[in-house]
Amino acid sequence: MEIKERLESLRKDFIEKIAQVETLDHLNNIRVEVMGKKGSMTEILRGMKDLSNEERPVVGSLANEIRDVLSTQIDEKKQELEEEALNQALLNETIDVTLPGKVSSTGTPHILTQVMQEIEDVFLGLGYEIIEGYEVEKDYYNFERMNLPKDHPARDMQDSFYITDDMLLRTHTSPIQARTMEKHDFSKAPLRMISPGKVYRRDSDDATHSHQFHQIEGLVVDKHITMADLKGTLEVLLKKLFGEDRNIRLRPSYFPFTEPSVEVDISCFKCGGKGCNVCKHTGWIEILGAGVVHPSVLEMSGVDSNEYSGFAFGLGPDRVAMLKYGVNDIRYFYQNDVRFLEQFKVKG
Repeated sequence: MEIKERLESLRKDFIEKIAQVETLDHLNNIRVEVMGKKGSMTEILRGMKDLSNEERPVVGSLANEIRDVLSTQIDEKKQELEEEALNQALLNETIDVTLPGKVSSTGTPHILTQVMQEIEDVFLGLGYEIIEGYEVEKDYYNFERMNLPKDHPARDMQDSFYITDDMLLRTHTSPIQARTMEKHDFSKAPLRMISPGKVYRRDSDDATHSHQFHQIEGLVVDKHITMADLKGTLEVLLKKLFGEDRNIRLRPSYFPFTEPSVEVDISCFKCGGKGCNVCKHTGWIEILGAGVVHPSVLEMSGVDSNEYSGFAFGLGPDRVAMLKYGVNDIRYFYQNDVRFLEQFKVKG
């Protein structure tokens, strides 16, 4: 398997490079070179779309293992270089060892970034691709390709930020799915993707709404995809996020781009389904929307809906973080108050 061999070769090469590093700047350059958005590992993993169904989970697991190994090697080398620098400084300088030390505060990923990475890791392990797209999008891709023509009443559900008559700040990450479907060669491999990113809607800035928030939407298109595949996938995701003892339920709903459409609830993680203030005494918490991809959405992307089917879902990392960590005001995530953010500092 070519991609597997490339990953193993990458592991070997970068372990050797890390061992030979002599400065912290050089070490940081290596970290970016291998793990950055344009790094070697990202470049290799772009080839996952060409793998078979059986190969994707294997390669995804290997990639996670190699990422962990290289991260550990880099952290250990960083500690070694810092200790060497300190010892050299102590040899060259005279210090008053009775003075109190200065504690430096290190940074950490934002809590929303942590939640999004946790969700992304689940889908990487399932063999999905992570595909990002434009935040300024054409009306055609944002609405019409999602089965929302200009006179569709469902457009009234989203009060959008238009830049011109034909351009707007995207209201969801669905346009990435439309753009990906029209380029994807389904004769070679099925499509399994998630599209994370910021989205924008004119909304009240109150405790549960913001004009800017995040979405992670998922799409699978292949032959013989059913609602059962959707439910099984979401069970894996939600149990990873909220605990293995969670149950899920699907309720009928309406979205223009899926048919049938469902709202997905999880059993309350605080009361176990008995009823409490978190679940509004229902025992269930609404968490995301999903459904089977509408045939019109497939056909507009050049996909034969008689041969292929798919499922799609969308969830908000902001809402997941609020529920998971008991945050009662979405605005806390965007105010950059260090006192709030330090509660979610990654230890280690």
